[in-house]
Amino acid sequence: MNWFSQNKELKPVPFQFQIDNAQIQRQSTGLVTSFAPIVKKVAPSVVEIFTTQKVKVPEGWIFPFFNDPFFRKFFGPPDGGEDQNNPRIFPMPKPRKQTGLGSGVIVSSDGYIVTNNHVVDVAEEIKVLVGEQKKEFAGKVIGKDPLSDIALVKIDASGLPSIVFTDSDQVEVGDVVLAIGNPFALTQTVTMGIVSGKGRKDIGIEEYEDFIQTDAAINPGNSGGALVDVQGRLVGINTAIVSPGRVGNLGIGFAVPSNMARYVVEQILKNGRVIRGFLGVTISEVTPDLAQAFKLPEATGALVEQVSPGTPADQAGMKAGDVILEYNGQKVTDPRSLRLAVSQTPPGSKVTLKIWRDGKEKVIQAVLKERTPEEVSAAVPKQQEENSSFLPGVEIADLNRMTRQQFEIPADIQGVVIVSVDPESPAARPGRNSLQPGDVILEVQRRPVRTVQEALQAVKGTSGNVLLRVWSKGITHFVVVPRTNK
Repeated sequence: MNWFSQNKELKPVPFQFQIDNAQIQRQSTGLVTSFAPIVKKVAPSVVEIFTTQKVKVPEGWIFPFFNDPFFRKFFGPPDGGEDQNNPRIFPMPKPRKQTGLGSGVIVSSDGYIVTNNHVVDVAEEIKVLVGEQKKEFAGKVIGKDPLSDIALVKIDASGLPSIVFTDSDQVEVGDVVLAIGNPFALTQTVTMGIVSGKGRKDIGIEEYEDFIQTDAAINPGNSGGALVDVQGRLVGINTAIVSPGRVGNLGIGFAVPSNMARYVVEQILKNGRVIRGFLGVTISEVTPDLAQAFKLPEATGALVEQVSPGTPADQAGMKAGDVILEYNGQKVTDPRSLRLAVSQTPPGSKVTLKIWRDGKEKVIQAVLKERTPEEVSAAVPKQQEENSSFLPGVEIADLNRMTRQQFEIPADIQGVVIVSVDPESPAARPGRNSLQPGDVILEVQRRPVRTVQEALQAVKGTSGNVLLRVWSKGITHFVVVPRTNK
């Protein structure tokens, strides 16, 4: 189902996408000996993106462990340091330049380029290299959407070769695809594979996930590049790889579908940002056990775990325990499909929802609001307050693009990330049972956890020691942490 083609209210944009939605020929027509004609057609539309940003780093100490508070506590400052009131013990950070590398796809002849948000998110300077001659242009960010990891960049140019889009919903598992980008600064590298999966969700990379999975080799520098079919049409924007504890490709890559990328670009051009609908519910998957418990005919739909007060769902009379079966006449197969559908519906729209309640179907209507940070924060319990009931001195957070990037956590690691540890807490004591920021808690009391809510539920009612399974810098181990400071 193409949720992204339902909204017809977008105003005209400064350019027209080149679109070809014709079905590809899937019948065997003999051995294909070369994709060179396709590569020659598509490669000029893929560019290199170099970014520069200023970061502040401490200077003055040769060994990084001098910055560790525990090292200083037991061994004191390095030579030349004095007491804690001496500012020389904590050298002032100095600005340095940090560079980044990514790819982008030309979507209009006058210089609009689609890439990943994480490629340009914190960039202070953007350089775009176009074509075999690597002609350099200054890039300007027109808009960014962290929730889908799509950004739109503009360069001052004309007559550029723009790529042709196709309907990514028509892609099938097993279709041959080519990934084109600039891994490790190797310009316009082409790799081949197949579509390994569709509608991949719960990867923990973006909030709105509907990834195309491919085994075409994708490596650092490929982010923002093109995933195309055998006719050279864009089916996705290469975004992430699964690479536990190492750098490089393991045959599991993810791309944002071209339909989603096109929708985001149109929204950015129309509004300067992406405007999303908001319902105000916390939803989860309907497992076979839950389907049986709720007397559902089949394990489908989205289970309402929580309805936030004052939201459209609350005003429509929705309750925790309802199962949403249809949204505006379209079947809801899982939470992902509902989340995407709501996000693509304009705020103010009246939507019809078929729900399952008390063993029978019921139809209700809701008027969506706009999804804003304020609405989301009001609908989600404050993690800061909840963290106090997890472990003393340990602050945890859900894994997302920002935390994965900050702590360099691979895409296949699922759990809750530790963002801070109080130096005086039991979790900070030296030894194998110590925790540190960047560690990922995979299990609590032998129960897998993927959200802060699940972690809090797992320790609820426990006393004494808590058994954790923790991923730390590529190594998984068990840790026992007391729930008291004694």
